[in-house]
Amino acid sequence: MVQILWKIKKRKVIFKLKDSIGILRFATAGSVDDGKSTLIGRLLYDSKGIFSDQLEALENDSKLKNQKNIDLAHLTDGLKDEREQGITIDVAYRYFSTTKRKFIIADTPGHEEYTRNMFTGASNSNLAIILIDSRKGVLEQSRRHLYISYLLGIKDIIVAVNKMDLIEYSEKKFFSIKNEFNQIAKKLSIKSIKFIPISALHGDMIVKRRDNLPWYKGETLLSMLENTVVHSNDESSHSSFPVQLVSRVDNDEINDFRGYMGMTASGEFKIGDKIRILPGKKESEIKNIIVSGSNTNKITKNQSGTLLIKDELQISRGDTVTSLNYNPRIDSTISAQICWMSDEELDPNKKYLIKHSNKISKILIKEVVDKINIESLEKIQSEDSIKMNDIGNVIIKVQNDIVFDTYESNKVLGSFIIIDTDSNNTVAAGIIN
Repeated sequence: MVQILWKIKKRKVIFKLKDSIGILRFATAGSVDDGKSTLIGRLLYDSKGIFSDQLEALENDSKLKNQKNIDLAHLTDGLKDEREQGITIDVAYRYFSTTKRKFIIADTPGHEEYTRNMFTGASNSNLAIILIDSRKGVLEQSRRHLYISYLLGIKDIIVAVNKMDLIEYSEKKFFSIKNEFNQIAKKLSIKSIKFIPISALHGDMIVKRRDNLPWYKGETLLSMLENTVVHSNDESSHSSFPVQLVSRVDNDEINDFRGYMGMTASGEFKIGDKIRILPGKKESEIKNIIVSGSNTNKITKNQSGTLLIKDELQISRGDTVTSLNYNPRIDSTISAQICWMSDEELDPNKKYLIKHSNKISKILIKEVVDKINIESLEKIQSEDSIKMNDIGNVIIKVQNDIVFDTYESNKVLGSFIIIDTDSNNTVAAGIIN
C-alpha cells in the first residue's frame, strides 16, 4: 500500500491507494438543468473527495443565501457567470480517488451554444455519463451527446436518469426512457450502455443505495465507475512522436546539440531504435532521450521529452518520428467528420487553417458529403451548408502533405481543429475517418 500525505494550509487529506491503481477519465453531458454539476458535487461530497475548506466555503455560501442545504453544484461551477446564470459554460475538471481507482471528471456544458466544449471535454475520456431529466425524457441534446461520444470512440456509456424524486421514483417512467434511448443507440455501434435511476439532489444511487429505489437491483453509480474496464488500443509497436520544437545549442559548454522536442503520441521509443522521419521518409536511429532534464533509456505514450538522433537530417516542427513498422498516411486530401462550432456557417469558397498535430496549414473544404440528422442519427444529404453544432462528413484539401491516421488508430494524428483566418477563432473540430 502507498500512503500519501497532502497538506496545503488547512487542507489535510490522506489517500491509501494501491500501487497499481488505474485512472478513469469520464465526461458528464446532458441538457441544461439536467443536474450535471449537482451530480458531480454529490459524487465528490458523498465519496469524501472534497477538502474541509471547500466544504466550509459551501456552507457559508448557503448561510448567506438562507438555504437549508449546501448547493453541491458550486463545487464544479467555478466561473462567476456560471453561478449567476445557473448553467455550466466551460469544461470544469475535478479529481478524486477511492480505494479502487483515481478519477478525472470533465463536467461539460449542456447548453446547445456550448456543445463545442462537450466535444473538447469528451475527447480524452474513457467513459461518458449522459444525464436525462426524468420529467423531460430523451431530448435532442441527449441524442447529440450520444453521437459525439460515439464519434470520439468512447466505448462505455452510462445513462443516468436523474431527478427520480420528482416523479416519485417511478419504475415505469425509468424503463420507458431506457427503451427509447436503446432504440436510438441501436443505430450506433456502442459496445456498452448501462442505465441507472438516480437523484443527484438527495444522493439516491450515487454512492449509497438508500431506500427510495427498491426495484432497482443494479450497481450504484460509483460502483459502475470503479468497475469499468478501461479499453485501450494496442499501439505499443506503432510508435509516433510529432516534433513540436527543434532545440539547437552551440556554445562554450555544449557543442552542436540538436534535439527534437515533443510528446509521444503512441507506443514508445528506446535508445538504439531505428526510426523514420515523415513526411520525408528519411531513416535514422535514436542516439539519446531526455525527459524532464535527465537522460533516460525510454520515452512512452503521453510523455514529453527530447529525441536526439544519430544522423544530421533536416527535421522541422510538424514532422513526425515513427517506428519503422508504423506507416501512417501521407497526403494532402483527407476525409473527416467535423463538428461545426462557429456562429457563421461554413463557407465552401473560403480558405481556412487546419491545426493538425504540431502543424498549421491552409485548407479548402472541397465537399460536404453529408450531415448527421440529430433526431434520427442517420446521414442526410447536404447542400454545402454546415451551421453551429452540425456534424458532417467532409473532404478537405490541404495546402501541403500531412502525416495522419484514423482517429480510432491514433488520436493525435487523427484529430484536428479548423481556424478562421480572419478572426483566428476555432470554427470546427474534426476527426479523420
